Amino acid sequence: MKRFMISMFAMALAVSLGACSKDEATPEFRVVNERTEKANVQIQTSGGNTININDVLPGQTTAYQSASEGAIVATAVIQNESVSPTASFYVWNDTRSTVIVQAGGTPTLRIDQ
Repeated sequence: MKRFMISMFAMALAVSLGACSKDEATPEFRVVNERTEKANVQIQTSGGNTININDVLPGQTTAYQSASEGAIVATAVIQNESVSPTASFYVWNDTRSTVIVQAGGTPTLRIDQ
């Protein structure tokens, strides 16, 4: 019984140490276009990087892109629209976000995290 308890303690310790040493993944985001026209989406990070995701077709969901942890400003330029909606949000390591170009009368962006 004593050996069993020691081996259980050792296993729990190994799992705990493994969890503590895990590297954190960078934040990721993608774009979903719910409108009937294609959209270009610009992502500006607090680290000074700009990521352009162009020609997102109606109904399309893009692949995930990596960004630095911090504040993000997303701006969409939508074909045949005079309004370019923006949204600000914050991303953390080990998270995924979705920038949604919403359908409807006035173009808007929604962020799902």
